[in-house]
Amino acid sequence: MKRQIEIKKVTDKNGLKAFMQFRYDLYRNDANDVPYLRFDEWRTLRADKNASFEDCDADFFLAYRDGRVVGRVAAIINRKANERWDNWVVRFGWFDFIDDLDVSTALMDTVAEWGRERGMTQLAGPMGFADTDREGMLVEGFDSYTTAYASYNYPYYPKHIEQMGGFRKDNDYVQTMVKVPEKVPEKFARIAEMVERRHNLHVHKLTRKELLKYGYGREVFSMLNSTYGDLYGFAKLNEHKIDQLVEQYIKIADLNLVSIIVDGNRNNKMVGFGITFPSLSDAQRKAHNGHLLPTAWYHLLKAIYWKRAETVDMLLIGVLPEYRSKGANAIIFKDLVEQYIRYGFKWAQAMPQMETNTHILSNWQYFDAHVNRRLRCFIKDL
Repeated sequence: MKRQIEIKKVTDKNGLKAFMQFRYDLYRNDANDVPYLRFDEWRTLRADKNASFEDCDADFFLAYRDGRVVGRVAAIINRKANERWDNWVVRFGWFDFIDDLDVSTALMDTVAEWGRERGMTQLAGPMGFADTDREGMLVEGFDSYTTAYASYNYPYYPKHIEQMGGFRKDNDYVQTMVKVPEKVPEKFARIAEMVERRHNLHVHKLTRKELLKYGYGREVFSMLNSTYGDLYGFAKLNEHKIDQLVEQYIKIADLNLVSIIVDGNRNNKMVGFGITFPSLSDAQRKAHNGHLLPTAWYHLLKAIYWKRAETVDMLLIGVLPEYRSKGANAIIFKDLVEQYIRYGFKWAQAMPQMETNTHILSNWQYFDAHVNRRLRCFIKDL
């Protein structure tokens, strides 16, 4: 006789702590996993900390067997995204479970029913509240060391999705690992320089004064609403969310590793950006159960400011639609690669990019690069 699975909704802080703790326990001995930082998860999952809840409805669920947590899942409705794409989708995210199909199915059925009760007609994921959250389930690259900003899961996860039935591929993301060359490839450099001359586009390095006093940091993330507008599942970031992203990323960034492109023909209007960070993967692995104390904070600061990592993570790349065909991407990557060479990075890991995003992916043909991870979003009709 199979032991009964009980699904409970998270209703208080203790429940949320259990929701967070389950993943740390499940992946404690996995060599390729990078633990999420607990304070980051805390401010993402709490409605009073995450501005995305202004546009989203969400509940969190835990699966129990014999009084022990054996799985978790988040049910999310992004109202703005549903309006933007004219659909009625309930998202599943933070979907983790032991290798037991009864557990994963019970959790997914819970999200499906939660969505139906609210008038949703499709179930899709894994997805977060906003496009800046982790998206997709790893389907290739399980032996590849993961990054601090991308999803990772055991190989049995997608097998469970297939066994449940009814799901189909909705979107794939790929991650590309790029070997940092000794110098920018000549052909690529010529393309970037030609684009600069022809369209009067230039690299601008932000100063802290511009960032804090003149609001350039907010402008970078405001551009996401234009540059990412047609990407899978995207919904515009609200003003409070933009403020939070500036605090999380721009204010602590090494500005040499942030590339801003301006148009000299339009009074140096910002038309593109690239935000990159030294890899935090090794540093986060030193965070026991996701805690910064007692020593993980030191390793994170060392990775960010003292450049001890061999890999740099390319977090966000964006170019206004009218500048993509002009080749503005090439200027961003030329500048960033020059910085990577100067700092001595050996590898650059691209964050998940849609497999159809040829404007970005075509740049890698000039480098020693290969796709090392693939993530998938699934969808099912309810």
